[in-house]
Amino acid sequence: MVTTPESPGGKSEAAAGLTVFAAVMMLITGFLNLFRGIMGILHNAVYLKTPDYVFRFSLAGWGWVHLFLGIAAIMIGVGLFRVSLWARILGVAIAALTLVANFLSAPYYPLWSIVVMALCAFVIWGLCVVRGEEDA
Repeated sequence: MVTTPESPGGKSEAAAGLTVFAAVMMLITGFLNLFRGIMGILHNAVYLKTPDYVFRFSLAGWGWVHLFLGIAAIMIGVGLFRVSLWARILGVAIAALTLVANFLSAPYYPLWSIVVMALCAFVIWGLCVVRGEEDA
């Protein structure tokens, strides 16, 4: 029997599928932020120097921010494979914080920031668009 999105089985499968998509995207985002954090802490010469930027921190400071957000995103990404409500809520929160952090640090590494911001937007979309039966 083929299930459609309108049938009860199809809705559950769609919810699980989008949550798994968001989990994989969250893991990718987490690892990208983890690597960016390590780069900022250990070898910050890869970043652009922007002397008149309003949100200027030390590059090591941005490195620590991205490192902690990356670790949190990886842990929540693993938790999202269980398709639980708490992981979806924390996933949206961490993806939003990661998106804001990458927006604020975009002048230091623009292309990387844009890619991670797009991944965060996909994570937020994937976690917010579906309301499964476990939420009711």
